[in-house]
Formats: sequence, C-alpha cells, structure tokens
Amino acid sequence: MAENDVLIRAEQLTKRFPSSERGTDGFFTAVDGVNLRVAAGEVLALLGPNGAGKTTTVRMLAAILMPTAGRAEVAGFDVARYPREVRRRVGLLTEMPGLYLRMRAADYLDFFGRLYGVPPAQRWERIETLMARFGMAEALHGRLGEFSKGMRQKLALIRAMLHDPPVLLLDEPTSAMDPYSAKLVRDSIASLRSQRRAIIVCTHNLTEAEMLADRIAIIRRGRIVALGTPSELKRQLLGPPLMEVRVAQPLDGLLPRASELVQVESWGSTWLRYRTEDPRQTNPRLVRWLTGQGVEVVTLSEVPRNLESVYLRVVEGMGGEEG
Repeated sequence: MAENDVLIRAEQLTKRFPSSERGTDGFFTAVDGVNLRVAAGEVLALLGPNGAGKTTTVRMLAAILMPTAGRAEVAGFDVARYPREVRRRVGLLTEMPGLYLRMRAADYLDFFGRLYGVPPAQRWERIETLMARFGMAEALHGRLGEFSKGMRQKLALIRAMLHDPPVLLLDEPTSAMDPYSAKLVRDSIASLRSQRRAIIVCTHNLTEAEMLADRIAIIRRGRIVALGTPSELKRQLLGPPLMEVRVAQPLDGLLPRASELVQVESWGSTWLRYRTEDPRQTNPRLVRWLTGQGVEVVTLSEVPRNLESVYLRVVEGMGGEEG
C-alpha cells in the first residue's frame, strides 16, 4: 500500500469515557489503540460484536468524537486539529440516520447539499442521479415519513454521497433492505471503489462483508484482533485449504495408501477430504495415483470456507460475545 494512496490512517487511536462502575479507574475504554490504514480504491469491513468499539471508531474517524489518545488522519487532515476539513471529505452513514420525517426527499437532500456547499446546478444533478441509481426516482417528492425502512436507509446513503466525498464511513448500509435494494447498494459501493474512494463498512452481515471487502478487520473489546484479506484470515485462522475428491468407484482398501499421500481429514465410500499446504503439487499427484489404481475421479475441488467460520473462531476463541 503506497503512502500517497492512504486516505484513512489511525495510529494507536483510543477513546475513553467516564465510568462509575466498580473495578474501573473511573473510565471505560471503548477503543484501545486501534491501528488502521485504508487506501484509495479499497473497502475495509469492520466486524465485531455489539459494544466492541466499531461505532466509536467510525465517529472518531468522522471527527464527531475526539480521540482520548493516539491520532487519525482522513484525506490528509488530522481529525483533532482539522475536524471541519475532515467532515467535508467524509460521507457518513450512521446506524440511526435521524431523518427529518416531515420533509420531502427533494427538500431534505437539497438542504444537506447546501450544508455541504454543493453548487445549485451540481446539487440537483447529484440528487437526481443518485435517486435514480438507488431506484428512488419516483420518490423524489415523497414525504420521508411515508417511506419504508429500506427507503429511508437508501435516502440516508444518498445523503452521505451527495457531496461526492473521497471517504465513506458506512454503518450497516443495507440494514432493513429487501434483497434487490441491498444488491443496488452493494453494487454502488463496488463502483465507488473503482472511483478511488476509501470505504469502511461496519456490518453484521458476514456474507456481505466477504462480497464487498478487500480486507477485514475484526474488533474485540476496543482492539483489532484480526486483520487481513478474507483469504489471509482463512489461512491464518482455519489452517491450510481443505480439498474434496469424489470418485466413481468405492475406495475400499485404498484409503491407507491415500493417507500416505495426503493429510486425510474425513472420508466415505466414494469421497475423501484432505488438507494440503500446496494444492498445485498435491492435487495432480493424488489424481495420478487414483487413476493408476483404476479409480476414475469425478470431481476435485476446494471445500468452501466462509467468513463466518473465521469470525466465530476469533470470537469463540476469546470467550464469546459481550452482552
């Protein structure tokens, strides 16, 4: 990751709040020494249990909360020294967007466009383009109080994108949406990546995180406990790839010999699963051996391992979720 490409940088970012609970030093540490870098054109998914520190981290990056210790820069501006400049360059979607339900969508977006300083002609072009992109064109003059939860969420996302910011901080961007609307939002986030924006997505939807994110950060009790690409995290936390071979004839007495060639994990009459550090070497060798024994190979593939398995391994390995 080139330094010039980094749009979000956090170094030992920490936030403490006053606390009256016994056994504390008078403070509760919500975020504890977080280090993150997100480059232009990258999507980082921030995962973690409720109360883990995701929202507090995002609020500090958006210059809404000031750090207690450490530092953060967004688009080249320190969040503590230049909060106004940071806010101009961030599109923020919070979990509770707080819409003005008596307003109509056009007036609401125009109001925020003026707050962002978007010129009138450009403002209305952006409003109409974004409303159409999210399938909301016909709702432009509708009253927000009449919108479904999914429509309100899409409108809040449009508001976050209205000033064309280089950085997007999105908390549960597809919550309450139907599958079609959620796909529109995911497609839009993917297109924004190609436009050289840096994006952080906080979500509990692990399938969505795996689809969208270039890298995953798992936060636990205010600390980043795992960070990497989905494939890196799977290898680190779940071990070498698990392969499955299915054959046309029963393996019967061949299994002991197969166990000498590969690390067999499980098997049945016409299949077996094994782990290998080097599939390029191991897989062809196993296929050649089976063929030489008169066994026809039907399929050979990697057993899918999803992000949920990684997440549960991290959380369960640290004592379960917080209450």
